[in-house]
Amino acid sequence: MGTAGETIYNRIAVLRAERGISRRQLAEALGVHYQTVGYLERGEYSPSLHLALRMADYFEVPVEVVFSTTPFPRIGSTEKSA
Repeated sequence: MGTAGETIYNRIAVLRAERGISRRQLAEALGVHYQTVGYLERGEYSPSLHLALRMADYFEVPVEVVFSTTPFPRIGSTEKSA
């Protein structure tokens, strides 16, 4: 795993839940093992650029909606980031 400052945050679980897609379904669509999706969701594994772009394409959103180098605001948070 990477060192501090290399953490990649993601919204994979949120995007899956919004669309009613299981880890296994997402993994099959992306051609990866379903455990890989779990590792990605938990931040235990950072995706390759290719996989990140394919995942964004799958969800039909910009890659920045799925992945970030800074934490995403919590859902329902009233705080606005500067």
